[in-house]
Amino acid sequence: MSYTEMLGILSLLILLISIFSGFPITFTFMFIGLVMGYLGFGKVVFHLMNIQFYQVMTDPVLGAIPFFLFMGFILERAGLMDGLFTSLQKLMAPIPGSLYVAIIITATIFAAATGIVGSSITLLCFMAGPAMARSGYDRVLGAGAIAAGGTLGILIPPSIMLVIMGPLIGVPVTNLFAAAIIPGLLLSGSYLAYALIRCFINPKLGPPLPMEMRAQSVGQLVVDLLKGAFPLLMLIMATLGAILAGLATPTEAAACGSVGAFLLVLAYRKFNVENLKRAMFNTAKLSAMILVMIAACNFYGSVFARLGGATWTSNTLLSMNFPPMVMVLIILTVVFLLGWAMEWVPIVLVLMPLTMPIIKNLGIDPLWYAVMFAVTLQTSWLTPPVALSCYFIKGCQPDWPLWDIYKGMLQFVCCQLLVIALLFFVPEFITWLPEFLLK
Repeated sequence: MSYTEMLGILSLLILLISIFSGFPITFTFMFIGLVMGYLGFGKVVFHLMNIQFYQVMTDPVLGAIPFFLFMGFILERAGLMDGLFTSLQKLMAPIPGSLYVAIIITATIFAAATGIVGSSITLLCFMAGPAMARSGYDRVLGAGAIAAGGTLGILIPPSIMLVIMGPLIGVPVTNLFAAAIIPGLLLSGSYLAYALIRCFINPKLGPPLPMEMRAQSVGQLVVDLLKGAFPLLMLIMATLGAILAGLATPTEAAACGSVGAFLLVLAYRKFNVENLKRAMFNTAKLSAMILVMIAACNFYGSVFARLGGATWTSNTLLSMNFPPMVMVLIILTVVFLLGWAMEWVPIVLVLMPLTMPIIKNLGIDPLWYAVMFAVTLQTSWLTPPVALSCYFIKGCQPDWPLWDIYKGMLQFVCCQLLVIALLFFVPEFITWLPEFLLK
């Protein structure tokens, strides 16, 4: 091992220790990259940093991030999710477990409209919590349904994580969006199936809703569905449809989607200047944080590669002669275990660029691997001790014991692991739609 390769591996070890110690990830990337780069190849590191930051800030694909965030924040602030949940709740009222069904379907639709996990979980808690209490629903299963459904926003397009992944690994965001749709629906379907089976076996967990919570007539139910679900579904289909059909780039479609969301808020007479200001402020703050973090990660990655650390790591792992799918399984297991202790951002920014050369050398489809990585990483929202979903729920429902929330979430982690196994052994669930759209 050469001197520069030793610096590269040392930088990676220091990076992992720093992240686990709680240091801010952006400044950790920048500081370690600057120090190790200067020691390895001198003042060139400053030019490298300038180039990497400029490339990220001028990347048109990453311009989709603020538009998708604004779209999500403005829909959240307008309260359009309330009408969607209420209409679905009335539609499913006679079915055992109907509230769980309404929670998961609402979360799935809203995930496609916003991609903001924290907002979805918070709103679901406020809407579903009182209804569950009135109807005698099991809060353990309810907490699990809210947490699992809310986390779909990290995967179902327009997922911010997929927008970040695309330029990071050199895979078009459009392809990632197409590849993630079927896995996202499989996850949603597995959650629905699990909740309904549990309620079929034990109806006390989720009895049919009382008459006062049902629609008064079929006509009223149709009107509620048209008002609560149809406009939001049309906005989602227009935004994602334009991307998948090749009519617009993700950034162009995101811009149109944010305008559509604003018009939808006006049409529903939910416009409020204070809400608009808050949505714009949150968009600017979160966009800046994400983009600087990506730039810092790219800078560190370029330093790590120039020092020879990426080549040495790749060659070392490849020399172990594991079969390709065994190597993928090892990496996904590491991702799953790291998700118990870390948020998804550092895992993506560190592991994805590090493992992608190995994946390409093994002849594995990068698109399939990226989606498998994303689906596995989604469990980080549901696995303690980090499990951010748990703390969103606890903040909204302080009377729910923490252990009950954990028990509910871990049940749905099992559903997720089954879907991961299905995607692993039947990769066509990921690759079919992108291939179909490219024909």
